[in-house]
Amino acid sequence: MSLTEYNEPTLFAKHGSAERRFLELISALPKVSVQGYDKERNVIYWNKSSEDIYGYSAREALGRKLEDLIIPDVMKADVIKFHKRWIEFGEAIPSAELVLAKKGGEPVHVFSSHVMLKEGTDSPEMYCVDIDLSEQHAVRQELERMASTDLLTDLPNRRLLKQFLANAINEASTKHVGFALFFIDLDMFKEINDTLGHTWGDELLRAVAERLSDCISKEGMLTRFGGDEFVYVATNVKGEDDCEHIAKHLSRCFEQSFQLSTENIYITSSIGISLYPKHGREIDDLLKNADVAMYQAKAEGRNRYHFFTHALSQQLRQHRSIAANLRASLENNEFELLYQPQFDVKTGKVASCEALLRWRPQNEALAVPPNIFIPIAERSDLIVQIGNWVLKSACQQAKTWKQKGIEVRIDVNVSGKELEKAAYFERLATCRHQYHLVPKDIGLELTENILIKSDNTILENLRVQRDLGVEISLDDFGTGYSSLSYLKHFPVSHLKIDRSFLKGAPEKAFDSALMEAIVNVGHKLDLSIVVEGVETEKQSDYCKSLNVEFVQGYLYSKPLSADAMEALLKKQ
Repeated sequence: MSLTEYNEPTLFAKHGSAERRFLELISALPKVSVQGYDKERNVIYWNKSSEDIYGYSAREALGRKLEDLIIPDVMKADVIKFHKRWIEFGEAIPSAELVLAKKGGEPVHVFSSHVMLKEGTDSPEMYCVDIDLSEQHAVRQELERMASTDLLTDLPNRRLLKQFLANAINEASTKHVGFALFFIDLDMFKEINDTLGHTWGDELLRAVAERLSDCISKEGMLTRFGGDEFVYVATNVKGEDDCEHIAKHLSRCFEQSFQLSTENIYITSSIGISLYPKHGREIDDLLKNADVAMYQAKAEGRNRYHFFTHALSQQLRQHRSIAANLRASLENNEFELLYQPQFDVKTGKVASCEALLRWRPQNEALAVPPNIFIPIAERSDLIVQIGNWVLKSACQQAKTWKQKGIEVRIDVNVSGKELEKAAYFERLATCRHQYHLVPKDIGLELTENILIKSDNTILENLRVQRDLGVEISLDDFGTGYSSLSYLKHFPVSHLKIDRSFLKGAPEKAFDSALMEAIVNVGHKLDLSIVVEGVETEKQSDYCKSLNVEFVQGYLYSKPLSADAMEALLKKQ
């Protein structure tokens, strides 16, 4: 009888009772393939599940060799070797999870165990019991995909990026080649998110991811790093010229608007570039340096790219040193408030004063001016801690003056990060209560950029303060978005016109027209106008001609110490 004529009853009859029970058991198992092989690895048994899993019918399989049916080419030599060692030396083949091959060549994941019957005779038979793991493998693949994929954009995520970079560094160091990392950050994305809502913001991120994917070379990897940040690793670059070409190409991806339902959204990007090994040999260094370069691109005006440089690295170290010294100075109370008076144009008397922060470390060599240390503090929680110190110090000074019979409002500058903290307005109320002040004693100064970025909760809290009698000034007006239409939405009482508008206004018609327009609109909205940077009599006369309410500048007074300010107020 030939092998192809075997049927299960005949096969069972050829074995002992224990072997028959074993074969009877395994023949009906679902999703469990059982194959039997003779001494030469020819198929002598092929159950129904083997047909389902591997695609060969029993008639097709019987008589053929194991290695010619379901064993991938790369495994054939090892399978033959292991089978022979079991027969000749009794070394059993260990159970393992394997990737075998279907009839059409497709891979199939199984857990394979092996049993040898008639061991020690001239006709040993090996039975392979393969459990189909296709479903488990699919689930595992999906879990791995979810763990390494950004679910919003379907791009690789930060975890997969680091794996890719580790491999890229290993290959580049071995082959003595380089690659480049492009840190891409969307410009003004928060404003779009706040204006249109998070649903539209998510749609925009998906659209950006799709367009960037179409723009880049398939040799590298594009990932969503987080938020509105993307990272592209280009493995096919030879130097900065190649990087410039890629960066310009990435920037051009944003020249066309993004069509989101009925909206056309225009957005640009700022790109920072670091190269391996020139700008770092470790993953974190390459990412950090590209990030630093990206922020430099933003600082230079956005919608551009910037390479990391060692000068930037030195600047970064300097900023870290300043931040560390600022923290130490907070603990040691090494700050001072100066007060710059604002004068009523009609009466010539001091109407209020602006609290200006100065850093006075014990080691004077560490000190830097506010235009340097405040932006550094803004990048961390330091600005919140410093803001708390300023608020408390201003309230304390206001109380001291009130006890001496001096009534003057002190305006404090408030950062966006302070307003984002839910407790800011509670701290303001607590501070007023602690020093027995009323709302009109402490004013708030904010920039238009901060207000535009503020959500409805912040704006509502500011309206509450305004209703209580807190004077709220819009500082440096015209230097940010310069949109007069925003003014009607902001709960402000004073409009401070930046000194850059006044500088040429008395002589230049264009500057004068801008000044007059701002003042007129401000008055129409019942806002008091404060002009900053008044330094000459001509500028002062010009302000009076526009009927502005208040002026501030060196012509009237430089920032004063608390004692000098007190002396000035007592003369009134």
